[in-house]
Amino acid sequence: MKVFLSHLSTDKDLVRKISDELKKWGMDLWDDTYEIYPGDNWAQVTSQALQESQAMVVLLTPESLDSKWIMWDLEFAAANVSYRNRVISVLVGDPDKFVEEKIPGLLNYFKVINLPDNGSNDEKIRQIAEAIKQAA
Repeated sequence: MKVFLSHLSTDKDLVRKISDELKKWGMDLWDDTYEIYPGDNWAQVTSQALQESQAMVVLLTPESLDSKWIMWDLEFAAANVSYRNRVISVLVGDPDKFVEEKIPGLLNYFKVINLPDNGSNDEKIRQIAEAIKQAA
C-alpha cells in the first residue's frame, strides 16, 4: 500500500521515525523530502502522488494548521473514495496548545492519534501503522 505523508518541513525527524515504522510494516511511502527533485513541478508531482496513494498520514501541529498545503491534502483525501478509512491524523504535541477554531472539521471523519512531545512515542507510531493495516 502506498502511503502519502503530509507534514511541514520542520517535522523531518518525526517523519523519519514514522517512515521507518511504516516501511517495517511493508508500506511504500511518499514523502516530498525524498520524492521532489530540483526542477520538478512541485504541484504536479504532489498531485500525482496523492492520486496514486491509498492512505495518508497527516502530521498536525499548531503551526501546520496554518498551512494551506496540509489543508489541501486533507481536503483531497476527504473527497477521494480510495482514502476511505485510511487517513490517519496525528496531533503532535500538547492538545491544549491547538487553537480549536483552527482544527478542521474534516478531522471528525478521520482517525486521530495524539502524539505527545514528552517521552517515547514508539507505541503511538506503531498505532499509526496498525490503523492503516486494519483499514486495508
